[in-house]
Amino acid sequence: MKVLLLGGTGTIGRRVARALVKRGDQVVVVSRRPEAAGPLLGPEVEVRAGDPTQPGEWQSALSQCQGVVNLAGAGIFDRRWNDEFKAEMRDSRINTTRNVVEGMRSAAPRPWVFVSSSAIGYYGFKGDEELTEESPAGQGDFLSKLAGDWEAAARGAEALGVRTVLLRTGVVLDQAGGALPQMLKPYKMSLTLVAGGALGSGRQWVSWIHHADETGLILYALDQASVSGPLNATAPRPVTNRELARAIGRAVGRLAFPPPPGFAPRLGVGEVADLVLNGQRVLPRKALSLGYTFRYPDIDSALAELMNAPAAASA
Repeated sequence: MKVLLLGGTGTIGRRVARALVKRGDQVVVVSRRPEAAGPLLGPEVEVRAGDPTQPGEWQSALSQCQGVVNLAGAGIFDRRWNDEFKAEMRDSRINTTRNVVEGMRSAAPRPWVFVSSSAIGYYGFKGDEELTEESPAGQGDFLSKLAGDWEAAARGAEALGVRTVLLRTGVVLDQAGGALPQMLKPYKMSLTLVAGGALGSGRQWVSWIHHADETGLILYALDQASVSGPLNATAPRPVTNRELARAIGRAVGRLAFPPPPGFAPRLGVGEVADLVLNGQRVLPRKALSLGYTFRYPDIDSALAELMNAPAAASA
């Protein structure tokens, strides 16, 4: 299979590109900085210059590829949220997705399958309620509106006869980037045997996934004709924030402080703290029913592997 990969220079994008190349697929990555992307991805990956948030020549690659994976989007942990960054998060996701679909419209032949990133933010914050692919969208908050609009843009490919998978991703645990390095900072900074700790009440849910299973589910979605529509990319065993803090403590050999007040994370990182102060209990019901086997179904096995994988080596 030849796969067009958007967001291919990101943490997960690089892992997906390597996994595809390793199994013998051809990979085309669109990058605004091809001179930097080429050395980063290696000679096996074809890099095309282009800004996927804008229509351009890069869209011609869609007629040459059987699969498309769209992981593009400004990372939600990259900066403190303000109106400008929220607009960047929306534009980088929705404009790119619309341009992919518009490129498919004129492609001949068209790709067979489109795996488009989304997020569990789609469901909103619903306390202890177990959320599956059948659960309704959230109402009112920024992330649920963003994910809903993102998915609506991707669903344009369904009308073109392209099998479309909406990958609703949770908190990806990866030493090379994303949330985990932020979680580990208090533990690494402490010179005592006590560090880190839960946030807020500690009872809120964290729906996480090891990067190997995030990559595995993307490849599974590309390959399996039975996979379409929403697909939760979360581990089968979500944990509470307190359980996560204790698991990290076990993994690094330290204990954890009692939880700080709920306002403390907001003072540090702003509105994105709602993700950990409210939480979501999301289950990968469809992946399990379709036969996907998680390599890291529980938090202790995931963290044990991650703590033994140097960040530099995994980048």
